[in-house]
Amino acid sequence: MKILGIDTSTGYLSLAIYDDGAVYECNIEAGRRLSALLAPFMQKALEASSVSIRDIDYFACGLGPGSFTGMRIGIAAIKGLAWAAKKPAVGISSLDIIARNVKDTDHDIVTAVDAKRGLVYCCIYRSKKGAFKRVSPYMLLAKEQLVKKISPGSVLLGDAAGLYKEFFLSHVKNAVLLDKDYWYPKAYNIIELALAGIKVKEISDSFGLKPIYLYPDACQVKKRVLRSS
Repeated sequence: MKILGIDTSTGYLSLAIYDDGAVYECNIEAGRRLSALLAPFMQKALEASSVSIRDIDYFACGLGPGSFTGMRIGIAAIKGLAWAAKKPAVGISSLDIIARNVKDTDHDIVTAVDAKRGLVYCCIYRSKKGAFKRVSPYMLLAKEQLVKKISPGSVLLGDAAGLYKEFFLSHVKNAVLLDKDYWYPKAYNIIELALAGIKVKEISDSFGLKPIYLYPDACQVKKRVLRSS
């Protein structure tokens, strides 16, 4: 089985090729250059793995929530590739991908990603003895709302954990805040979650990939009628 997976929901480009057990990955800080870097780095990964785009069996993509522009870049690319190849696609929440940076702990895992406007994209997970489970919906909350949902001793990761570090430390008893190395999606996790989704047939065609928007009003296209004077 061969999988191509990407996430572009943050300022990082995370890209991986899975080839029957081997994973070739790159995770680079792209900033505003995501659209310019995606194609050349995809080509480099394919060349390094000696895999042709025609050989890919499944395409996987982080769906956000995150940067509206970044999400659209990655999802559009995977939709186009899956459609052209007539191959299935796997959509994965970017919060799930980030949470997998913590492999095992006796405490809750909280992903906290800066959503701007003083808000946080967040979700709560538990990972024990190899079992990884999401125990909350994907949420858009103010930090004051989020801390009311966090258990003492929880592990927090994501760029909002850095942005609001002192606040979380003062409001969550025994909180553990991970450093920047853990804040962003890792390509290996995309493959791990894609394999899990494929195993239980959580797949779709290219048109089934939908971004996870937690700012619905900000994403609506509104019709206006122009009246002539």
